[in-house]
Amino acid sequence: MELQLALDLVDIPEAIEIVKEVEEYIDIVEIGTPVVKIWGLEAVKQMKEAFPNLRVLADLKTMDAAAYEVMKASEAGADIMTVLGAAEDLTIKGAVEEAKKRGKQILVDMIAVKNLEERAKEVDQMGVDYICVHTGYDLQAVGKNSFEDLKKIKAVVKNAKTAIAGGIKLETLPEAIKAQPDLVIVGGGIAGQEDKKAVAAKMKEMIKQG
Repeated sequence: MELQLALDLVDIPEAIEIVKEVEEYIDIVEIGTPVVKIWGLEAVKQMKEAFPNLRVLADLKTMDAAAYEVMKASEAGADIMTVLGAAEDLTIKGAVEEAKKRGKQILVDMIAVKNLEERAKEVDQMGVDYICVHTGYDLQAVGKNSFEDLKKIKAVVKNAKTAIAGGIKLETLPEAIKAQPDLVIVGGGIAGQEDKKAVAAKMKEMIKQG
């Protein structure tokens, strides 16, 4: 089980400063969708240059023209790119094909997918690397989380690794670990804390203990 830090509400220098604090405890650093939209793939490029040993995920949430977006993110140094589970099959397959050519990986974000098990089963056949259940900010605000969704997709996913994102903090991490995803994605649960290093270290330790 690995730990991914999602950086959403920062600029590039802030993102780099946060990663400096927690680098030894995270496996993947995510350049979140708001950061990509505001600062572009330059954020990915600078993060990879600053931390060449960390895997960098570009949270593009691609919905169309996936091969092109995957190509450009790869060129900027991204190791993993995200495509939406709600996208057309051809879009997801195009992303996978381009990523494989470049030795990169695709994470499919199932945010807002209604027929979760059915779609997870279909996406799993397309050769993607990760399938992620994700409760977005707006649903977190009304108390939703993804733990039940993770159990649902774990029952049907046979090939891809599974991931969970959305509002995971130190207090809720044990519940996420219990559902046994391959990847736990934490944003504000680390980035928004006073002592980021201590929180990341504790999370990494809990994940190791399983």
